[in-house]
Amino acid sequence: MEQSHSEIAASHVVTSPQRLTSVDALRGFDMFWIMGGGPFVMAVCKLFVNPLPHWLDRQFDHVDWEGFVGWDLIMPLFLFIVGVAMPFSIGKRIELGETRGQIYRKVAYRVVVLWILGMVAQGNLLAFDPNNLQLYSNTLQAIAAGYLISSVALVELRVRGQGALAALLLVVFWLLLAFFPVPGHGAGAYTPDGNLAMWIDKAVLGRFQDGTTYTWILSSLGFGATVLIGVLAGQLLRSSLPGPRKASWLAASGLACLLAGWLWSFVFPIIKHIWTSSMVLWSGGWCLLLLAAFYWLIDVKCYRRWAFFFIVIGMNAIVAYMAAEVLPFAQISGIFFAGLAKQLGMFGEVLVTLGALGILWLCLYYLYRNHTFIRI
Repeated sequence: MEQSHSEIAASHVVTSPQRLTSVDALRGFDMFWIMGGGPFVMAVCKLFVNPLPHWLDRQFDHVDWEGFVGWDLIMPLFLFIVGVAMPFSIGKRIELGETRGQIYRKVAYRVVVLWILGMVAQGNLLAFDPNNLQLYSNTLQAIAAGYLISSVALVELRVRGQGALAALLLVVFWLLLAFFPVPGHGAGAYTPDGNLAMWIDKAVLGRFQDGTTYTWILSSLGFGATVLIGVLAGQLLRSSLPGPRKASWLAASGLACLLAGWLWSFVFPIIKHIWTSSMVLWSGGWCLLLLAAFYWLIDVKCYRRWAFFFIVIGMNAIVAYMAAEVLPFAQISGIFFAGLAKQLGMFGEVLVTLGALGILWLCLYYLYRNHTFIRI
């Protein structure tokens, strides 16, 4: 028998939902780097110092294995922001009187669509070649897994239960990798080929495994924890606390996560490729600090004009992500600007990278101006 709206709402703190501009801006800030912001910022920096110093240059590419740099934050931030929005979206459906069944059907629909889009983006789905098909290999699929776990937590658990579940997922993942022996490697191996998460991926996915050192099936526990950290942040933003208090709590929580992640890394290294628990906390700390800054500036102090560029992106984030993944905007920019770029010397690279970024942004601005917002 499906639970009624009143029964679900009784286990949640419910306030009137509102759309937070800061969340859209932060989502757009994250997508900015995916849709060409990285090459553009690098090109601008090279106008002042070329070659870039090592400490700066390394922030624009993923670490090979252990460690964490700025570029590694993009994917966790994407998952985190999905979680931040969930108390507003699912909370609204609860307030409208939707039953458990109605909510879970919508959740299932979103999970399926995200999964298919992930296979389009990086799973070679559109090649229609079973030999090159990858079943689980993309950020959108990681979001789908985390979203599914977090949706159940939002409907079935109180806020403290949601926090407890996030902690449990992190601890269980650590215990499995630390103490479950992998054939030929033993327990506690955190190497690219010797960790339990990779062994499970290869055993389950077989020839459909993506061939990289990234892991997905067991790492879904970590994906769920990352989204749940965002859910807890969203619960705070949805509460009746004054805005400055919310920003302070977000910042304090971010610092606490950074400390916890750093301490845990001494026994469970920060490795984004397998989404270790220490990495979840470390990246979650930076996500919380970014949200605190965006929320304080945009929704508390009402400094919004500077964020318009990011808001346009954030309002159609899924379009920005898929377009950047499947369309060659760098090549399109080269068609229009490569000739002029040759005449501009050191400014030519800035022009071409700005063109790639600008063409996609203008497409998103057209959607924004026409109030066309594509969401799943």
